[in-house]
Amino acid sequence: MSINIMSQYTHPQRVRLLYKTILRLHRGLPTELRALGDNYVRDEFRRHLKCNPMEAQLFMTEWARYASTITKQLGLRGKPKGELGEPLDSQSVEMLKDDQVVQLYELMLAAKALHGDTITADDVRGSNK
Repeated sequence: MSINIMSQYTHPQRVRLLYKTILRLHRGLPTELRALGDNYVRDEFRRHLKCNPMEAQLFMTEWARYASTITKQLGLRGKPKGELGEPLDSQSVEMLKDDQVVQLYELMLAAKALHGDTITADDVRGSNK
């Protein structure tokens, strides 16, 4: 969507459009990941309903980047083309608030559990071995 068209929408309309776009994109994910992703998106958007304008701008930018990444990874047919997601660099992790680190950690544990991966002591301690 072009910037001119997007500028005609109010902020709540842009948020709703991004939210619905992400949920629509999740339809192309494997069933388990879709459920995990949809719940995470719902929680995140609810959590940021009353955030300040600076946080809202960052929130929208990061979720738009996520939508763009998922669009590329799912392709035109909406089915995964290779691996989904992208690595999170340590600099980005360092910038997170404590509650965001906890949330990211819980998401990692949930994703590992979906794939039947064993959660190791290193996962619990947060080691990067």
